Amino acid sequence: MAEVAFPLSELFDAPLPRLKVVDVGALPVEGHSEIYQDLLDRGMSEVIAFEPDPELCDRLNSESVAARKFLPYFIGDGSSGEFRVCNAPMTSSLFEPNAALLEKFQNLSELLQVVSREPVNTTRLDEVADVAGTDFLKLDIQGGELAAIHGAAELLRDVLVVHTEVEFVPLYKDQPLFAEVDQALRGNGFQFHKFLGFAGRAFKPTIVPDNPNAVVSQMLWSEAVYVRDFMMLDTLAPEQLRKMALILHDVYGSVDLALLCLREWDQRHGSKVSIEYQARLATG
Repeated sequence: MAEVAFPLSELFDAPLPRLKVVDVGALPVEGHSEIYQDLLDRGMSEVIAFEPDPELCDRLNSESVAARKFLPYFIGDGSSGEFRVCNAPMTSSLFEPNAALLEKFQNLSELLQVVSREPVNTTRLDEVADVAGTDFLKLDIQGGELAAIHGAAELLRDVLVVHTEVEFVPLYKDQPLFAEVDQALRGNGFQFHKFLGFAGRAFKPTIVPDNPNAVVSQMLWSEAVYVRDFMMLDTLAPEQLRKMALILHDVYGSVDLALLCLREWDQRHGSKVSIEYQARLATG
């Protein structure tokens, strides 16, 4: 979550529309806060998340706030496969860890040791009624992001922002890489917006003292943000413009693109929200 001087909701007399967030890959990690957490805490979003383990899904629902619901599906393109459960749960995947590549880096293969395997059937997002009308889609499923995109053609027509993990080298065998995910999202009407940091490791035997996770040169993965094509803002419904501006401002601090959305809003409503926005940004 970006640091912003004020929430966008302060610019409007009427409440902003509630966002619908779909989180594919919502395994809770201690010390980690979801990118949309502030919106959820402020009652400005509802979240549909996925946890395929039925028992864990039930527990998460019992512990969750009312505005967040977990569903027990493996999200993908509708095909069947094998789920590799790894020693570090956050690295479990429908793809086989690429042991030969992982061994070239410090502290990677240690986190991707397969401890069990199970056959699974994946579910397309387009088949899940609860996610209809999604505004903000987050994907983090260890190489399975492209399959999820392929299974969400209908859903993506309404989505405004996609936040997805991407890899630059195959940490898992035969996994799609950034270029393929990028092409798929562009083909669904999105433009690349930004990366949120980069992660990597040092090649062995090089190691940074006291930090085996440190990067020396090789970048391995990142989180990429895509937005509905900013050359076609005039095709968005009025409330979509406000929702897109809300996500861009409150979540990412992308004030320049949020301003474009608000200018389009003003042109349709004869209002001056974008002027007030610029004034507020100038004063901090």
